[in-house]
Amino acid sequence: MVNRASLDKRPDEVATMFDDVAPKYDVVNDVLSMGQTRRWRKIVVDAMEVSKGQRVLDLAAGTGTSSEPYADAGIDVVACDFSLGMLKVGKRRRPDIDFIAGDATNLPFADNTFDATTISFGLRNVNEPKKALAEMLRVTKPGGRLVIAEFSQPVVPLWRTMYTEYLMRALPAIAVKVASNPDAYVYLAESIRAWPDQDHLAAWLQECGWEKVTYRNLTGGIVAVHRAFKPANSSPDGAAAAIAAHKGPVAKLRRNTVR
Repeated sequence: MVNRASLDKRPDEVATMFDDVAPKYDVVNDVLSMGQTRRWRKIVVDAMEVSKGQRVLDLAAGTGTSSEPYADAGIDVVACDFSLGMLKVGKRRRPDIDFIAGDATNLPFADNTFDATTISFGLRNVNEPKKALAEMLRVTKPGGRLVIAEFSQPVVPLWRTMYTEYLMRALPAIAVKVASNPDAYVYLAESIRAWPDQDHLAAWLQECGWEKVTYRNLTGGIVAVHRAFKPANSSPDGAAAAIAAHKGPVAKLRRNTVR
């Protein structure tokens, strides 16, 4: 079996894989997460704290499930993804949402376009995540926020062991029964296992020019929600300067794990 996480996350390979699973993607996610996906996404929406009249970029939006709460609230949301298969499924279901094809490392938007940017369970699939974080900084307005939900590292050793067993053994077995492309979920498991922990991602955010970086653990650290702000006086080349000058600790949004 091919180790999908070792393919350098070539955009064409990853996009094709997501095209294959697009028709049943949301249903399978609900099954494999035991219904937790919806709760995690709601927490992201709450952390965004956006209101009508503001513009939101939902990156790696897939079929638009994560974009729907903003559209339903009358917020101008752009759902961006590099999988055309995902975008087509989303557009059929929600023609009122603006779906745009785009690469996270080279976003098709002008500087300072969005009041807030979010990416849920997609940064892990980008072959140059720091470049993507810098691009998100570029297209977000000064003072605007970024909220990231991504699989992370459980904080309790026993829970981490149990989760790893589920990830590497049970999840692929379940995917064989419910998914149209089970190999995509082998990739999912391997990419989660290879992804850096909460503090590592927080450090990346600071290096790329984001400030006031905090995070919150969900479900024992299986998922972490990171939140950060673009400096009010940020310039287009601010990310490069911040990478060179970065110092300082990383704070947590909450000290205790939220289950």
